[in-house]
Amino acid sequence: MADHFFELTKKIKNKSLRICVVGLGYVGLPLALEFARRSIFVTGIEIDKDRLNAIAKHGKSYISDISDKQVKDYIARGHFKVSGSFEVVKEADVILVCVPTPLKGKYLPDISFIKNAFNSVASFLKKGSLVILESTTYPGTTEEEIEPIFSRRGLKHGRDYYLAFSPERIDPGNKQYPVQKIPKVVGGLNLQATKLTALVYGLIIKKIVPVSSARTAETVKLLENTFRLINIGLIDELAMMAHKMDIDIWEVVQAASTKPFGFMPFFPGPGVGGHCIPKDPLYLHWKAKSFGFYSHFIKLASDVISRMPEYVVRRLKEALAGSGKKLSGAKVLVVGVTYKKDVKDLRKSPGIDVINSLKKHGALVSYTDPLIPFLKIKDINLKSVALRENNIRKFDCLLIAADHSAVNYVYLLKHAKLIFDSRNVYKGKNQGKVIRL
Repeated sequence: MADHFFELTKKIKNKSLRICVVGLGYVGLPLALEFARRSIFVTGIEIDKDRLNAIAKHGKSYISDISDKQVKDYIARGHFKVSGSFEVVKEADVILVCVPTPLKGKYLPDISFIKNAFNSVASFLKKGSLVILESTTYPGTTEEEIEPIFSRRGLKHGRDYYLAFSPERIDPGNKQYPVQKIPKVVGGLNLQATKLTALVYGLIIKKIVPVSSARTAETVKLLENTFRLINIGLIDELAMMAHKMDIDIWEVVQAASTKPFGFMPFFPGPGVGGHCIPKDPLYLHWKAKSFGFYSHFIKLASDVISRMPEYVVRRLKEALAGSGKKLSGAKVLVVGVTYKKDVKDLRKSPGIDVINSLKKHGALVSYTDPLIPFLKIKDINLKSVALRENNIRKFDCLLIAADHSAVNYVYLLKHAKLIFDSRNVYKGKNQGKVIRL
């Protein structure tokens, strides 16, 4: 296997390697194009026909951080192509797997997408290749679930191929930290796998952080998002407590942030959405239980955050009551429905949970969002309301669930009857018309 190691090392260093990226979502597509930007030949595998056609037939991007021009340019240069078949793995020296890892129900990890992808990869893998999992998962997945897939096909790690884990850290919409500026953690099943993985990512990323094992690398990502989950859950709980005590939690956080050490600001909100924070810590919670350990912090923080959409609606109900209105039958406009400011992504968006809760309480709900013209999710079928004076005045209350930069909040304040601000857009001003979380 030494020959394979040195051969692949040489290909990586002279950039003659061929890379295959499995899954062209918010992680896979930016990663693929970053390699293509460095004149490395990349093939993306995407089984979603709409995504595949968007790129292959129209040169279109469905990822907010990637422009159509980038897709078209790299295809035209011949450095990027897409396929719906895993047969292209035969040509690849390095395979990166970036597929979803959702939850079954609320707490049970679902790694079926990972297993299906690796079963397909193993069918076409050429000897001497490096395979890297990027999908967030529980500690031990690479060693306990993925390596046996290759073993069952007679492929021995360290002899026929190399396997590693490198957690994705992409933050959609974050222009300060694009792919190449985010340090990359890498951990292989052996030292050679780690070294090869570090060399591959070193082609596009400034700082590589090798760790002792794939299991360690898997846990790194879970620690990062568990840290965030617990602190968000804490500040959400403190926000509820501060309201009871007639204390402005936003002012408290702002003042505490002046301490130059030992404090990191987190802010309350209507809940947490996206691909990582609501899910990743629960993978760790689940895995810990298999070792007889129950993580109280993770479960508590998750439960607190999951109750925030209902808490926001309860506060809105109180605000309406203060002006003599009932929530049932009230006209409410939800401002911003994506999970994050200025990011076109609805995954696990708390804004959707807020809408469902409002409907459950009998409110007449509409929404406005400059990034989402139509909203069709299960029982929700709505069109974004244009923010004109006559439209705004129709509503009994506006609820700010996502604070997009493109919204004119001064204009909203001028024409709205009442605003419930869950994102601190108005920062303590105009308390007569604005109620803040």
